[in-house]
Amino acid sequence: MIYLGYFLFLFCGLTRTRVMASYPIWWSLAVGHQYSSLGTQPILCSSIPGLVPKQLRFCRNYLEIMPSVAEGVKIGIQECQHQFRGRRWNCTTINDNLAIFGPVLDKATRESAFVHAIASAGVAFAVTRACSEGSVTICGCDTRRKGPPGEGWKWGGCSEDVEFGSMVSREFADARENRPDARSAMNRHNNEAGRVSITDHMYLKCKCHGLSGSCEVKTCWWSQPDFRVIGDYMKDKYDSSSEMVVEKHRESRGWVETLRPKYTFFKPPTETDLVYYESSPNFCEPNPETGSFGTRDRICNLTSHGIDGCDLLCCGRGHNTRTEKRKEKCHCIFHWCCYVSCQECTRVYDVHTCK
Repeated sequence: MIYLGYFLFLFCGLTRTRVMASYPIWWSLAVGHQYSSLGTQPILCSSIPGLVPKQLRFCRNYLEIMPSVAEGVKIGIQECQHQFRGRRWNCTTINDNLAIFGPVLDKATRESAFVHAIASAGVAFAVTRACSEGSVTICGCDTRRKGPPGEGWKWGGCSEDVEFGSMVSREFADARENRPDARSAMNRHNNEAGRVSITDHMYLKCKCHGLSGSCEVKTCWWSQPDFRVIGDYMKDKYDSSSEMVVEKHRESRGWVETLRPKYTFFKPPTETDLVYYESSPNFCEPNPETGSFGTRDRICNLTSHGIDGCDLLCCGRGHNTRTEKRKEKCHCIFHWCCYVSCQECTRVYDVHTCK
């Protein structure tokens, strides 16, 4: 623990002295409790760190949307931490630091690609949901995507306006990605991949109406999926992400950097794929320069042969095992009608942690 504390001291000192230009420090909206009242206090817009002028104008002009923007980044980070919970890099965030991921996303790696995509998707998702719930007055239900009803059902309910949510995400999240360099090109592509994932997973949600639960009449509307579906999909895209190389060429506005696939014998990436052009560190050992926390003391799965298994997660260092007592409900009985009674049991579990 002393070593970890010393590492955190070095890490925080390093990140405070460097300019975090590689990724949006406005993501700190997700962890800043002071921004929960953004919808009623316009002055807070100027206190959000890292906003470019276009984002600041957006915040002031569309103030009531900003709590949803903050919520969207938050659910994106939470989903990132769920998807990477068993990997060497587990999407750790740092408290009391504007660069909430530290320098780990300074490089144009697969991890950076995923975080940009899931954060942009989160913003689009949260804004779209707020519109359909009526908590935002400048948007509402989608009335454009209604074709002829199908057999046995008719249009009803509130179709979620994913186009509006994606527009907000694009206007706000992409506002700072207007530089003619490779990193901006990568961020724009991955941001859009996150947003497209929601559009591609929209589905018809239906409700039955009739006596005693019959389905004499069925109304349907367009709905976003559970955000876990988006997270699972983007995690698959992370695993199959495309490595790119940077090319420079001259245009009327000066030198411009673009990306092209590194390997021509692979299928080129589409708008739904994630792209990157720098290698990731191995994340095995703590390193303030790369932002790696290492995997020491992480819980590992002894029976797994995957990345969450003790062999791979612990990077060959081995693992420790301890026993842990947990109190759980057991011998539950259902009583008519209608409650369940349970006993409390103490069970012993083996817990394995990396050396």
